[in-house]
Amino acid sequence: MEFDKILELLAQHAASDMAKVRCMRIVPQRDINRIVALQEETRDAFLRLEKYGNLGFSGLSDVGAVIKLLSVESVLSAKELLSLAGLLEAAASAKKYGDGEDVGLPKAMDSLTERFDMLIPLADVSGRIRHAIISADEIADDASSGLKEVRRKLKAADDKLRREIDKLLKNDTIRDMLQDSLVTTRGGRYCLPVKAEARSKFKGMIHDRSASGSTLFIEPESVVNINNEITELTVDEHAEIEKVLADLSLMAASVKEDIEFDFKTLIELDFIFAKAKFARTYRCTEPAFNEEGRVEIKAGRHPLLDKKTVVPIDIKIGDGYNLLIVTGPNTGGKTVSLKTLGLFTLMGQAGLHIPADEGSTLSVYNDVFADIGDEQSIEMSLSTFSSHMSNIVYIVKHADSKTLCLFDELGGGTDPVEGAALATSILDYLKQMGATVMATTHYNELKVYAMSEEGVENASCEFDVATLTPTYKLRIGIPGSSNAFAISSKLGLPKHIIEAAGSRMEQADKDMEKLITGLTESKKQAEEAAAEAERLRQEAEELKTSLEKKESALDEKKAEILEKAREEARDLIDEAKSQADNAIREYNKWLKNPARADVKAMEDRRSGLREKLDKLDGDAKAKPKQTSNHKSGDFHIGDMVLALNMGTKGTVSSLPDSKGYLTVRLGIMNTKLHMSEVSIIEEPKKQSTVSRTVSSSVRSKALTTSPEINVIGKTVDEACSMLDKYLDDAALSNMSQVTIIHGKGTGALRKGIHEYLKRNPVVASFRSGEFGEGEYGVTVVNL
Repeated sequence: MEFDKILELLAQHAASDMAKVRCMRIVPQRDINRIVALQEETRDAFLRLEKYGNLGFSGLSDVGAVIKLLSVESVLSAKELLSLAGLLEAAASAKKYGDGEDVGLPKAMDSLTERFDMLIPLADVSGRIRHAIISADEIADDASSGLKEVRRKLKAADDKLRREIDKLLKNDTIRDMLQDSLVTTRGGRYCLPVKAEARSKFKGMIHDRSASGSTLFIEPESVVNINNEITELTVDEHAEIEKVLADLSLMAASVKEDIEFDFKTLIELDFIFAKAKFARTYRCTEPAFNEEGRVEIKAGRHPLLDKKTVVPIDIKIGDGYNLLIVTGPNTGGKTVSLKTLGLFTLMGQAGLHIPADEGSTLSVYNDVFADIGDEQSIEMSLSTFSSHMSNIVYIVKHADSKTLCLFDELGGGTDPVEGAALATSILDYLKQMGATVMATTHYNELKVYAMSEEGVENASCEFDVATLTPTYKLRIGIPGSSNAFAISSKLGLPKHIIEAAGSRMEQADKDMEKLITGLTESKKQAEEAAAEAERLRQEAEELKTSLEKKESALDEKKAEILEKAREEARDLIDEAKSQADNAIREYNKWLKNPARADVKAMEDRRSGLREKLDKLDGDAKAKPKQTSNHKSGDFHIGDMVLALNMGTKGTVSSLPDSKGYLTVRLGIMNTKLHMSEVSIIEEPKKQSTVSRTVSSSVRSKALTTSPEINVIGKTVDEACSMLDKYLDDAALSNMSQVTIIHGKGTGALRKGIHEYLKRNPVVASFRSGEFGEGEYGVTVVNL
């Protein structure tokens, strides 16, 4: 399966060496609940990467040995203490990442939240270590008061020594005794390079001599005491440093459990985020899992193949059949398909996402057995067949309903007749055991077995005979062909040899090849038809959505109009009530004082009120229905008419029937109206140099000309010839608008018709159809 290579790729995405080791040690799980939990962790880490960016593990190093030293209360070195500080700083950074503080986003609540929350940064511990230790070789002066005092004295002694040395070098007598005017150290003490012949004259202690013996390295007598003081202070300095390291070690030991918890948690997070980064790199998705043996891999891409050239494959097994037999030519992708199924199963059960499309499904197996490749063993004196059979014997002994078995060239390496019989029996036994099996073969007998046996299915890897190259696409339901004759012919093998080979084949084999070819072609046509049906379904869905939007807009408009009408009605009622109230008040005044009542004023008031109410009543009521007095003989095809109750102009498309109903084209709609509901619009007569009269033949033409013409299936020339006559007839029939139906197709006919319409003097303008008119399948022409 090359699962180890996948783990190597996974390890490359881990930041720390410990997480890399963790990656290399993962194994597939058998418990579905554990698998789902691992997948959830990978998914949540992936989502965090997308939302918050990368989680850094800078400072995380292997402190396992350091933690053990803390357990026995050992004094740690500066380097070891710095490694602990780096670990705690990595914990603080991870905790901040988990809270979403880095990007200012809300805290995520998922399967990783608890891990982030339980991290203990111990900022005071890491802070004290960083304050005291500058580097692995340098402790800060402020690490302790004792160390600071010792170093102050050391500096004073060193300055005193330098002044004394400078004084000696400036002495002419002493300078003549020196090989060179420089200061060196021997055994940690400052010395001067003195000429050997001046030994008796130069007072001091000899510490070394040159290889030639011409130079002696002497500590001047005047600086011996100062050097002694520096040596003692250096010892004191080391003692103070040891105290600092001991104090820091003791502090770290007091929180050893917390440090160890952070260490293990960070390694686990590094490992989980490595899985997420792997998923991002290889465009992986989370598969669904079941325990019923159902597998459906959608557009699976083998992760060890080149991402730019790998061909996605679909694998489906366990739904109606548990045995899948794959056939086809060599190098066609059969083995890759086999490995893809096995590898994805191992990856999924190890908590890794798989490089396939969303919606893929895997089954949980207790064992995955594979017999793939040429395992001929020289040491064991086993042939290829024997080696394979040893594997198969083991698989047969251990297979059950929770087993996935993968066989490459099952029954190969021996006599074809015996090999095919053995392979069929092995598959039949595994089928009875309930195992899930995928096997590759060249045997026709296994193809027949798959076609005749329930629960067994054929599959094949496509091969393009025209280019002599495989397409690497796996087609389930169709057995494959070796294409040996076609390939040989393409490569130049003489035709008579190929024909002779064909004559040697059994008729049953020939029939099988013909059957396979026919099935392949039928499957291809069915898939193309399904793709076209899906395209049409999507187009219909889009049209439906568009129609629903327009219908919704009309409903909103209707509601708006009704609301406006209600408001106007309320206004009319309020005005009528106001007028009535005023009149009643005036009449009441007159009734209380009849002597002052003015009969003429009362009558004028009553008449004014009646006129006002009549007016309000007229405004509130719907307008009376308008009618015309036209007779059926007054109408002609193409007449311009006004739909009285709609206030819309249209064109007569059909003459009145026995009941007086005629068809009128109003914009994009043909509407049936009674002839009393339309009024003929008299168009002004056009002036011309020659007066024309409409003959009876023209009148006859107007009665028979349709408002639309269908030219689907015609060539551009044929369609234009038909349109010449049709547009003339339409113009003579006084039509203002016609429709040309040409269909969508490739668009060539529509384009040719539009070019023709641009040149036709009868045409005023034209446009493609709108929604509901036929869209780009029709052209609407204004004459």
